[in-house]
Amino acid sequence: MPGNTVPVQPEITVSRYHLRSPFLVALFAAAIGLLLAVPVLEAGPARQPGVSDPVVQVPGFWDPRRRPERPDLSRVNVIRFITEIDYPPFNFAGPDGNPQGFNIDLARLICEELKLICTVQMRRFETMVSTLNSNQADAAIASIAVTPDMRSRVDFTDPYYRTPARFVAKRDSAIDNPLPEKLEAKKVAVVAGTAHEAYLKALFTEAELRPFPNAAEARAALKSGAVDLLFADAISLAFWLNGTDSENCCSFRGGAFMDSRYFGEGIAIAVRRGNDTMRQAINWAMFRAWEQGKFTDLWLKYFPVSPF
Repeated sequence: MPGNTVPVQPEITVSRYHLRSPFLVALFAAAIGLLLAVPVLEAGPARQPGVSDPVVQVPGFWDPRRRPERPDLSRVNVIRFITEIDYPPFNFAGPDGNPQGFNIDLARLICEELKLICTVQMRRFETMVSTLNSNQADAAIASIAVTPDMRSRVDFTDPYYRTPARFVAKRDSAIDNPLPEKLEAKKVAVVAGTAHEAYLKALFTEAELRPFPNAAEARAALKSGAVDLLFADAISLAFWLNGTDSENCCSFRGGAFMDSRYFGEGIAIAVRRGNDTMRQAINWAMFRAWEQGKFTDLWLKYFPVSPF
């Protein structure tokens, strides 16, 4: 078997409902709101062939000044990845029942760089840690947020993506750069009880917050003109803006907000505590994929509207 292939061994049958669209925006938006973010290193904007202006801002998550060393993998023959069952577009079951998505494609890039055989198995998210700690898998690539609690249970690679917060306004809105001093008396929709609401309460004190019980109602308020802006997770917003539900009503305004005190440390691949060889190998492979532009290609495939 070639070293750069990723045989897939799905363990759980996924219903056809989950296969109707690999970009189930509604489900994805509800789930992604649980993820948090930290500052990123900005790479240059990507350009499409024949297009003179930047079209998608591709973030960089690795520092070129901190090149990791390739560890000794002479005793490693295979990497057993595990991923979650239904979290599109990061991981989901394809029409043939095999894992697909951003996380799966990244696992393939890692294996190609390391020239190792890999497997990917789908498991319930709540079983990720126990599966690693019982040595039934080597690495969990399942959009796991790095938190102090999780750090006490597993070790993490470098982050491979983060989820900033951003403002969205209707396309005809005159608001171009929603800074705190510019939003006096402006109505801003936000999902109640989230880090996004807490952030606005702390730093955008002149704005009129309009909390909503869920993302769907907050977006509907923006589309109807009941509010001036919506502040939420940028990745879920990017999929909404690029999908049919938004009806091309709105666009991002201003830049990304990535205060780690509110939006966390990022998303990384988990390995068993003390498994430094595996952690370092994955870090090296991700850096190589980014350095060669392969990570950028992968990012553009899944994020045609940039969250950054």
